[in-house]
Amino acid sequence: MAKRITVSIVVVSAVIVAVIFISGYFSGGDGGLRRSISDPEAELKKLPVVQLVGAARKRGDEPRAVISAEIASRFKPVTRKRASDELEEGLARARAAVRRVAPFRNKSVIVDSNHNLSSSIYRNPSAFLQSYKEMERRLKVYVYEEGELPIVHDGPCKDIYTSEGRFIHEMEHGSHRFRTSRAEQAHLYFMPFSVTWMVKYLYNPNTYNLTPLQEFVSDYVKLISTKHPFWNRTQGADHFMLSCHDWGPRASEGNARLYSTSIRVLCNANSSEGFNPQKDVSLPEIRLYGGYVDPKLISPPPPTAPRPHLAFFAGGLHGPVRPVLLHHWKGRDPDLHVYEYLPKNLNYYDYMLKSKFCLCPSGYEVASPRIVEAIYAECIPVILSDHYVLPFSDVLRWEAFSIQVNVSEMARLKEILMGVSDDEVLRLKEGLRAIRKHFVLNQPVKRFDMFHMILHSVWLRRLNLRF
Repeated sequence: MAKRITVSIVVVSAVIVAVIFISGYFSGGDGGLRRSISDPEAELKKLPVVQLVGAARKRGDEPRAVISAEIASRFKPVTRKRASDELEEGLARARAAVRRVAPFRNKSVIVDSNHNLSSSIYRNPSAFLQSYKEMERRLKVYVYEEGELPIVHDGPCKDIYTSEGRFIHEMEHGSHRFRTSRAEQAHLYFMPFSVTWMVKYLYNPNTYNLTPLQEFVSDYVKLISTKHPFWNRTQGADHFMLSCHDWGPRASEGNARLYSTSIRVLCNANSSEGFNPQKDVSLPEIRLYGGYVDPKLISPPPPTAPRPHLAFFAGGLHGPVRPVLLHHWKGRDPDLHVYEYLPKNLNYYDYMLKSKFCLCPSGYEVASPRIVEAIYAECIPVILSDHYVLPFSDVLRWEAFSIQVNVSEMARLKEILMGVSDDEVLRLKEGLRAIRKHFVLNQPVKRFDMFHMILHSVWLRRLNLRF
């Protein structure tokens, strides 16, 4: 009886194999067995393995055939998440991780021997560090390849607009830690055009006609939104541009969504002219003629070294704020060294290094490279500007290392500065030393430097988090 059952099983198995083999042969297509008929043994090895349970030991037991657990797992339906779902889940986890530590607002954090995040300088050290770690762990940026040199994929690196060119170059040619070639996996999309080079190559001097800049931006957005699905998917909300030129905000008007919805990273961060700190990012302006920081600013004197001048400014007469400063203080007081043009026998950076306070008034645009230069010189910046959204103010307490004076109080400037005690001056200088690393453009880039802080500011807007 047992022999008869065993024979039946073998016959049935053979029939099944034959049917599978014949159906594969006649099914056609590249996936059929017809392609490998010259090697039938190899194909048979690919068929599901069937285990035969041994013959029954008791009368009435039925022999059974079962598919092995290994093979069964292959036939379970696989449901794959869409890339967009995985991205959003990752962002949700990042937000949750930051929110878990956010209540520890007043707790200082020691990152390592080089980085101490003090609660007196950072708005929320714990939340900042966690969001920064989440950026390092997750953030992927897709850089559009459309557009041609020099206006796209290039930018100035050796002048007053250095911030613009150096960021573009780092995204294009840097370490690529944050860049991805798989656009569907990106959290952010970067449009690497240079407004500074638009002005150089498209603008007709002295016409003040910005239409060519706006038309270029309009055409660029039309190109990427037609060729790729990502702009239309969010109406540009996860896209960003970056410009340090004064006309960056005006150029962005070339596309209504870019202006109102996308993330604009701008030096000219004027909240009275459409800059929206809820979605836009304030970009530090830094002057690097020759591409390097002046050697005099590399190692400023120690905090206790004497600084004989109370305050210093030298700069051209333009914009609404500087005329007020010069009217009240140019040549009026020996303690406030205020010049429209610095005499040729005097050195600009020497004056910074010998002054307690460096006056940083706006010109026609709100930003000023003097702020970063003052940070390097450990000369306490005095912000003389209306409507300026200061760089990295999501994270940094600017009152910990600078002083802000309303333009309406310009006549009281000396009184205000004289009222700052020596202990307060030392505290502000300590703050400058602590945050200097955030305003340095390194090559190669380093953790917490300007490149990373700019990217972190954009990352925060993608997370939609505020500290």
